[in-house]
Amino acid sequence: MEKKSKLVIGLTGNPNTGKSTLFNALTGAKQHIGNWPGKTVEKKEGTITYKNNKIKLVDLPGSYSLTAYTEEESITTDFILEEKPDIVIQILDAQNLERNLFITIQLIELQAPLVLALNMDDLAKKNGINIDIKKLSTLLNIPVVIIDAKRKKGFNKLLETVSKYAKNNKRSKIKLTYGTEVNDELKKLKNFIKTNEKSIEQNDLNWITIKLLEGDLRAEQKLTQKPYYIEFKFLIEKSIAHLEKIFSKNIHSILTHIRYGFIKGLSREIITKDITRKNQNISDKVDTLLINKYLGIPIFLVLIWLMFQATFSLSEPLMGWIEVLFGFIGDQISILLSSWQFPIWSISLIVDGIIGGVGGVLVFIPIIGILFLVMAILEDSGYMARVAYVMDRLMHKIGLHGKAFIPMILGFGCNVPAIMATRTLETKKDRLLTILINPFISCGARLPVYVLFVGAFFSTHQGWIIFSLYFLGIVIAIFMGFLFKRLFSKSLSSPFVIELPPYRWPVVTGLLIHVWEKIWIFIKKAGTIILAFSIIIWALASFPTGVEYGSQESLAGQMGETISPVFEPLGFGNWQSSVALIFGFVAKEVVVGTFGTLYGIEDVESDSSYSSLTDALQNDFTPLSAYAFMVFVLLYVPCMAVLAVVKRETNSWKWPIFMIFYTTSIAWILAFVVFQGGKLLGFN
Repeated sequence: MEKKSKLVIGLTGNPNTGKSTLFNALTGAKQHIGNWPGKTVEKKEGTITYKNNKIKLVDLPGSYSLTAYTEEESITTDFILEEKPDIVIQILDAQNLERNLFITIQLIELQAPLVLALNMDDLAKKNGINIDIKKLSTLLNIPVVIIDAKRKKGFNKLLETVSKYAKNNKRSKIKLTYGTEVNDELKKLKNFIKTNEKSIEQNDLNWITIKLLEGDLRAEQKLTQKPYYIEFKFLIEKSIAHLEKIFSKNIHSILTHIRYGFIKGLSREIITKDITRKNQNISDKVDTLLINKYLGIPIFLVLIWLMFQATFSLSEPLMGWIEVLFGFIGDQISILLSSWQFPIWSISLIVDGIIGGVGGVLVFIPIIGILFLVMAILEDSGYMARVAYVMDRLMHKIGLHGKAFIPMILGFGCNVPAIMATRTLETKKDRLLTILINPFISCGARLPVYVLFVGAFFSTHQGWIIFSLYFLGIVIAIFMGFLFKRLFSKSLSSPFVIELPPYRWPVVTGLLIHVWEKIWIFIKKAGTIILAFSIIIWALASFPTGVEYGSQESLAGQMGETISPVFEPLGFGNWQSSVALIFGFVAKEVVVGTFGTLYGIEDVESDSSYSSLTDALQNDFTPLSAYAFMVFVLLYVPCMAVLAVVKRETNSWKWPIFMIFYTTSIAWILAFVVFQGGKLLGFN
């Protein structure tokens, strides 16, 4: 085997254990993000140097189990088996050690080269929990190191241990036992494989038999091409049926119970609790308010409202500076190109098409960044887990699965990863239901459209207007979920269990990295998709040759005029809006870029293209029609990337096509009700 030039280390653990904090602290800016080969799950890698040794760190997806029910859970197993890392570091939360050790047991079953990093030990001690790490290391035959990921303590000891352990290439030697009945069935499976596979190693044999007994699909797929597969499959099913009859439980419950039985015994040996000291648990005290049966949802709504108010207040001066900057750049480039006697059409392309389109979108970087920063603070502090818990009560009462709200929360950032997160739901019906309602959750891409219109028409009530749109999206999503649930299934979904991590102060480095990743995605989109379509829209607004730029006689104008009657009853029957909505199908930010391109030259003396754009919008919209337009943007067909991932997740084109028609129909109806209802009430 070829010798590795550097150590390869995987980081794994439950969510909320400090895994990402450790990864960010160790790698800093020396990390890159992509997708795992053949998967849509995000992959993070970083490099560090320790004592002249290069180390590649791989941040594996956080999960509670290694049984491959989801892509996230299968990645860690595949990484260990196929990429054969030198070490796997599992981060443990000292406050919730028993639950964290469940993956430890499975990693030992997998014979992974394992080092345990015990995080938040100081918080555990404050709560009267003391862990004997020497005894833990001895009993599991695994190195254990205490770290503080937030304060960057214990890192040198961890890296020293990892380097030493990697050289020895040691594995835990403990033999896990599952009881007489289970061991007997495992022995039957092992003997069958040994008879048919002469070269299989004992470690692989131990792992694959326990996983096959557990019903792990990934393990089973490795044997589907074997000539003995059908006979072996029958033997596995016979063993499972025998055990389920003896224990009167399904096989997953049997093995989970056995593993936790081992963990319970281990915990008694290594954990002592100070029962004489009254534990003043701040998390429990705060939870009595934040997850209160009656106050939980109102508090959540108030916090979201405050989030939008703070976002606008903090971002407004920054946006003003960017407006002035792009206005200055546009003016100077126009003057410079004119002095060089560039053709008028090329000046128009650069100033109106590129700067007007892309600059009109980049002006929203401050508000995007601040919004994601606030959301990251709420998530890292442990509050978002409480939101899912609180909303579960409401959603379960109306027939929705409680877990569905977790992808809905992710939808506030982007609907693509939110839809991918539906893989954690147990049934196909629940996954499909959540996929169908997720596009109604307002993603970050729609925010620039809202900001543009509230700045032009609702400058004194920006936070309230944006809040109302996000709230409307949640209401429509829940209502449609209720309707689809009645169509798909009459049965109620089971309640779900969610971890409520202790409250903690977010780590500044992690927050900044998280926000920068989101902003960089936004900037890349502006430099690629939005730039390309800004040029396309400019061309449509400039041709055929001889027509006035951005006039109704242009190709864009003719396109808009053709479909604008559809939007006339909604209050925005102008052709520019129609063109913007058409191109918004590519990416919702393109709506702003389209307006910026089409209206870009109507006020060339303006100090900024953004101010010029808001003035132009005020000529074609009223406050009522502007709100109806934002409602339509909130609800109508999601972008192409969302439809592509829906096709991938459902393995069928019928659902993306259905989504196009049903979301746009809902959007038209709601925008119609808003505009026509507002007129009847005298708001126009």
